[in-house]
Amino acid sequence: MITAAVSGRQLVGIAAALATGALLALLALAVGFPGFRDPALAAAAALAASFSFAARGSLFARSAAPRGWWVALAVVAGEAAVLLTAIAMPGAWPVWLLALLPAQWAALAMQAAMDGTLAPVAGVALAALGGTGLATMFVTRLWPRRWTYVVMFTTWLAFSALVWQRWAAAI
Repeated sequence: MITAAVSGRQLVGIAAALATGALLALLALAVGFPGFRDPALAAAAALAASFSFAARGSLFARSAAPRGWWVALAVVAGEAAVLLTAIAMPGAWPVWLLALLPAQWAALAMQAAMDGTLAPVAGVALAALGGTGLATMFVTRLWPRRWTYVVMFTTWLAFSALVWQRWAAAI
């Protein structure tokens, strides 16, 4: 997201995110973590997350130019703080709140790819990442028309509700 916001190009953001994800996967394997149970799902999750996050970075580059990368940095830091708190202190955040975060959607899909748990949620998480990415691209394309934000936020809330419903049923 930050790379897309800095460069103003979604493809640069996708490439950087995929490269980072590949390096992290190789590092995990090198230190002894088990491989992916479902490599195809891991690849799909990486692509969907990269697409969705890069779309947001591109929007920030356009809507908050020339400091869109600051917005991207704040969003990434905020989502990371919530997810790290959820890992360190399970139960600190309610599931409905975590279901609002695209980073959590990516984590759910990756968890399903790694160990097979939460597999029923993975498809919905991938659809949510792809759908919000498309809605964000729509807003970016039609910028500066502000009415398009209604489409993006409605899409985000609808997919969040769907992820929450599937996730709550799976746990």
